[in-house]
Amino acid sequence: MRNLIFFQLLSSVCFFTLSEVVDNHFSKCTKFFLDDTPPDFTPPTGVSVKPICQCLWDDHDEQIYLYATLYSTSWKIPIFSAYVFQSPNIGRCDAWYIEPQLDGDSEPCMRPKGYGKNIGQNQAVTKDYYNSFYDKGHLYPVLHTNNHLSMLATSTLTNVAPQNPTFNQNVWLEHEKAVIKDLKSCEVAYVLTGVVPDTNIKMNNKVTVSKYYWRATCCLEKGQYIGQGYYGPDNNGLVKKLTIKDLQNLLKGFYQIIFFPNIPAQNKKPTYTCN
Repeated sequence: MRNLIFFQLLSSVCFFTLSEVVDNHFSKCTKFFLDDTPPDFTPPTGVSVKPICQCLWDDHDEQIYLYATLYSTSWKIPIFSAYVFQSPNIGRCDAWYIEPQLDGDSEPCMRPKGYGKNIGQNQAVTKDYYNSFYDKGHLYPVLHTNNHLSMLATSTLTNVAPQNPTFNQNVWLEHEKAVIKDLKSCEVAYVLTGVVPDTNIKMNNKVTVSKYYWRATCCLEKGQYIGQGYYGPDNNGLVKKLTIKDLQNLLKGFYQIIFFPNIPAQNKKPTYTCN
């Protein structure tokens, strides 16, 4: 039955995606983290978070995991999304989905509308953005995808936060393009993109607006891992470049996070973290 649904959906430009709320260790999608190790994250007191493995069903009835997201059901925005960067080569199709499992729905597949009575209690829904004067700011951006499935999977409300339109469409967009050039020569590059919430501003009296965006990259080049941090908007309205360590220290004012923990996998040589 799933195969039939998949082929029917494949015939259209945009089709439904699926994600999965998983355990705190992202056990089904650790491949998107350096050394299969998710960041060490300590949420502020009273803030609830849920790990999500974002994925699709393929034509063999198998799940394809495309990236990972840590989502705050308290703030109704993601904390971060993690992905492996690949040189982009794809167009864009916006079909916005939500994650039913966050609100206790048994349906595992994303869908553009929630029909359960509790849908929207623990997450943002499309109507929350109506007349809000905020953009849906991607964490895992379409610009950093290189295939149709990854592109579709980025357009879920669990991968976006309310973002200032001017910053999103200008400075942050140019930053996303610059990162493509920075990571072009990497053998492999792990990327984390996250949000700092402005807890004093809520869109629709519900969804916390983003105050800052940040990105941390870890690039393997010539046998060495090289880390780079980004943070914006800074005092000049631009994106600031800084070390991984400095970015982690900067974020301590909002929450505790270590992007690339130095925890070697078993039976492997230790991987030196980006710092």
